[in-house]
Amino acid sequence: MMNTDPAYKKLIECGIRPSIQRIEILRYLLTHHTHPTVDEIFVDLKKRVPTVSRTTIYNTLRMFSEKGAAFMITIDEHRVCYDGTTEPHAHFYCKHCGKVYDFHEMQPPRNVTSDMEGFHIEDAQLYYKGICPACQHTEEKKIS
Repeated sequence: MMNTDPAYKKLIECGIRPSIQRIEILRYLLTHHTHPTVDEIFVDLKKRVPTVSRTTIYNTLRMFSEKGAAFMITIDEHRVCYDGTTEPHAHFYCKHCGKVYDFHEMQPPRNVTSDMEGFHIEDAQLYYKGICPACQHTEEKKIS
């Protein structure tokens, strides 16, 4: 019998041995497009998987990132979040509300060769920082 769970399939495709906790963590990333942090995932998953720990989530997400099952997005030294969408796309971080948005129409350069001028490139990420439309609108209302 073939397992059709997208999280299970993605783990197999990335060469990761599926376990209940790994499937649940990846399923969370695939269904919550909010670019959650380790703590956000922990708080939500703890309700369904009482045996899960922050350390397990942290280590699992780091492995997912290394194996290509998720993106690790480093906003700054205080905030790291994760994205289950691994197709090339850019991100936008709002400095007011802290949300991270996907920009699918803007992608990291595809013409980067795997060995460019002596550099072996394994990953390319593109993200922007600024103020999102909702926060701009809120600021405009405060001023007027």
